[in-house]
Amino acid sequence: MLNALIVVFRESLEAMLVIGVLLAWIARQPEPATLKRGLWLGVATGIALALALGFATFAAQSQLAGEALEKFQVGMVLFASALIVQMVLWMHRHGRHMRRELEAQAGRAVGALGIGAVAALAVAREGAETVIFLYGLGLESGGGDRVALLAAALAGFALAVATGWLVARGARFLSFRALFAASEILLLVIASSLLTAGVDRMIGLDWLPPLLDPVWDSSGLLDDGGGVGRVLADFAGYRARPSASLLIAYAAFWAYALWRLGRSASTAAR
Repeated sequence: MLNALIVVFRESLEAMLVIGVLLAWIARQPEPATLKRGLWLGVATGIALALALGFATFAAQSQLAGEALEKFQVGMVLFASALIVQMVLWMHRHGRHMRRELEAQAGRAVGALGIGAVAALAVAREGAETVIFLYGLGLESGGGDRVALLAAALAGFALAVATGWLVARGARFLSFRALFAASEILLLVIASSLLTAGVDRMIGLDWLPPLLDPVWDSSGLLDDGGGVGRVLADFAGYRARPSASLLIAYAAFWAYALWRLGRSASTAAR
């Protein structure tokens, strides 16, 4: 459930940052009241679109069975993993310019409806990503306690609200840049956990050969069936008896993610 809290915290914080930038821009305009109403209408529309995606996802799952359902679920887990990586890389590259880009979009927007459209697209994007991430995390846990997953998601949202309030109040010990930098690594760890779950499913369904299974057995030192080992398995994709295919996928994931982060950092430096 820690994964759900981190994901919702990060996505909610991003959405609040977008809304905060737009509100600051609106405050400098000649008729802020009308633009502000358009903004909040856009926020509500974005939330509605994200909820509609959630209903559509579960409706699609309810119409599938057997192998088709397995393909859909494996695809969603892997898609959630890839989407987290894409989101982290995009924010790592564009986050420092987000304020300028949002203000430029707001400046090109026409009136309250234009501002509402900018807000709706931004919030819908964050909400849609959250829906997909939570769905993937739910599948990773084997469809465990949905109440606990929802509670963790709500806790993540509440933590994001509190963090945004503290930063807005000028708390010196908190900054969006530091929070986003720390959350990037945590989100990549979660993405690797989702990838591990997807590869495990494909091996179990004979869609992917294990090559060598297991490569080692560390269950005597740290079993992934309970305690700390279980927490690491859920959060970071730890396996006490990993197959060679799983290790190759895990190594390829981190090699690609770290290479892209390093490339993005060098580009920004230039």
